[in-house]
Amino acid sequence: MTLLFSTWIKFFFLFAPFFVVSMFLSLTRNDTPAERRSIANKAVFAALCAAIVLFFFGNTLFEILGITIDSFRIGAGILLFLSAISLVKEGVRTHAQLPDAPREDQSVVPLAIPTIIGPATIGAILVYGSELTGIDLVFGLSGMFLALLGLLILLHAASWLERLLGSTGLNILSKITGLVLAAMASQIVLTGVTGFLASVQ
Repeated sequence: MTLLFSTWIKFFFLFAPFFVVSMFLSLTRNDTPAERRSIANKAVFAALCAAIVLFFFGNTLFEILGITIDSFRIGAGILLFLSAISLVKEGVRTHAQLPDAPREDQSVVPLAIPTIIGPATIGAILVYGSELTGIDLVFGLSGMFLALLGLLILLHAASWLERLLGSTGLNILSKITGLVLAAMASQIVLTGVTGFLASVQ
């Protein structure tokens, strides 16, 4: 259960929920509540499908490419750290700073990919999926499901959150998310460096 809780928290911050909420609000500014709910459902479902594929086929991908998990940890950690720096420095962007969105369905692109499942998230999911085996894999997958469920709830409550927190509040929460992601990225890099050094000794 400890693994389930820790994985849930890791994935929750990994998906940068308050940044996603801000983007969602910007992209659906002119949509009705029913349309917003539909877009939120489709976006999280698309993100879930992409995450499951990445979670289960990480090891296969590493074997095909001929790279080690430790080298990928280092690369993914660095990329995640850069994303964390971006969140801390810039925060979320308000709808006034975003270009007018086209009217076609935006649930998969750009909301699911690359907003929810971005380059740094892809790397982290591949690493976590390749690290877990047996019952730990079940707990890890369940934690990822719970994180996406939490994100879906936040998206459904996005209008209420905007009224409650405002753009400033969302920016503060996004910066806190960036700090947590920076710590996670550092841990991933350190684990990769330790594993690499142990393999060459």
